[in-house]
Amino acid sequence: MIFFNKKGIAMRETKYSGSPNLSITVLVAASCLLTLSFASAAGAASCEDLARFPVADGKITSAVAVAENAAIPLPPFPMSLSAPAGFCRVAVTLTPTSDSAIMAEVWLPDPAKWNGNYLGSGNGGFGGTVSGPALDMRGALAQGYATAGDDLGHEVKSVGIDGTWVLGHPEKIKDFAYRADHVTAEFAKALIAAYYGRAPQFSYFRGCSNGGHEALMEAQKFPGDYDGIVAGAPANAWTRITTGFVWNEAAQLGTPQSEIPKAKLAMIQNAVLAECDAIDGVKDGIINDPAMCHFDPKVLLCKSSDAPDCLTQPQLDALRKIYGGPINPSNGKPIYPGFPPGYEGLQGNWDSWIIGPKSSQSQFANHFMGSFVHGDPNWDFHSFDFAKDLARIDAALGAIMNSDNPDLHAFAARGGKLILFQGWADAAITPLGTIQYYHDIQKKMGAEQAQRFVRLFMAPGMMHCGGGPGPNNFDAVTAIAQWREKNQAPESIIAARYANPMAVMLGMPKGDALSTRPLCAYPNVAHWNGNGSPDEAQNYTCGAAGQDKTGPAPH
Repeated sequence: MIFFNKKGIAMRETKYSGSPNLSITVLVAASCLLTLSFASAAGAASCEDLARFPVADGKITSAVAVAENAAIPLPPFPMSLSAPAGFCRVAVTLTPTSDSAIMAEVWLPDPAKWNGNYLGSGNGGFGGTVSGPALDMRGALAQGYATAGDDLGHEVKSVGIDGTWVLGHPEKIKDFAYRADHVTAEFAKALIAAYYGRAPQFSYFRGCSNGGHEALMEAQKFPGDYDGIVAGAPANAWTRITTGFVWNEAAQLGTPQSEIPKAKLAMIQNAVLAECDAIDGVKDGIINDPAMCHFDPKVLLCKSSDAPDCLTQPQLDALRKIYGGPINPSNGKPIYPGFPPGYEGLQGNWDSWIIGPKSSQSQFANHFMGSFVHGDPNWDFHSFDFAKDLARIDAALGAIMNSDNPDLHAFAARGGKLILFQGWADAAITPLGTIQYYHDIQKKMGAEQAQRFVRLFMAPGMMHCGGGPGPNNFDAVTAIAQWREKNQAPESIIAARYANPMAVMLGMPKGDALSTRPLCAYPNVAHWNGNGSPDEAQNYTCGAAGQDKTGPAPH
């Protein structure tokens, strides 16, 4: 039977009876894209029934009941998580094209523990394993969400940054860029309806880094998939971000004299903090508002020969380029923002992401430019032309890879809410790029309309997606849910810092917080009121930047 749904899409109704307890109505769009709705004769299916669930473009590979506190293996890595509650773990391979093989998992909490909603989880980096979103999915389970994640359409066998899987597979680029998360969302919501006997009331998505890129891709290309989206440190402008990575690589590796020794990073950071740490009235190793910090690195120039406590002229020039960001040499215009000073010496920050020939930025740039753009895994950054190559890359891949379109009218029109967040100490994705995208939304949508559906939260002292000396653990998912469901727009979110960030990530006991602080809706920042401990959020208020009137607090 053919009929039209509420959006005017032609649908075909078929029936499936895979077991005595499961009768499913499958609604398939006439375009053959998977659009599904379900009704169970018994009200809900069992976990075992879901192994026989019909998938138009794909196949379920397992459906296993997992007991509370049982191990959740995370192949291909020799690690596992403990289940915070009992759930049904369903694995599927989705094949929207003949060259697609998107591996996804849907985790369904026991019906008595389900909160009635769905949370999609983003992956990171180049993806390549369903285990990538597992930490977020575990957290979602603990909150009662049905949750799902996918490998972005390809499988890796080992740890490392590798983009060679795209060679000869143009459809896999599309799966990675946007299609995998979309078909996973459609499948997950269909499976939820079959398992519980009803569709999720609200659907949310959370992702950070490339997961933030995925989150914004959902809002822009598939505004009907989710009711609320949390996008952290979004790698949304892939072509320009990776151009910035090449810029940083060329800045400090273009000549042997330019490379900044990792041993000097702490010296650079100390100089920045000496000038800017106390601006906010709290001397704590955290620059609360880097926009107020006007550090000139020329003070680091060696007076004579090279030494551990100074920079040579080539090293200083490289540092200036990293701070300033890539420039088009033909017209002097900026290509993308650089990285603000202040957190160069943190372990796992600049030393991991920016500095050295094996930095993560260099590897991502070389694999993207080599495999995605040129089809040559041996591509060398010395050949990049900053005057011409970005335009060529944008023409070839910009429309596929970039999720930086500020036009979110369709998402906003259906009541969608968006939270952006970013750590000010992030050495992977520049925080200035996320601020730029937020301003782009305001310019495109109008500041008043943007205020109705989007908020940006900048976290002082937080590194890439977490960690760092500032409070970096916070619940943006609850904030987005309260905004969408109760119209309570978040103007601040309380963040905490714990002694063992890894324990927090793995869902282990957190212990007492070392410090707490409100993250304020941008452009507001948190101001210490001068009374009480600067480690307690209750002693801060949100206000406009540059309003600190207190003197430096002892710390």
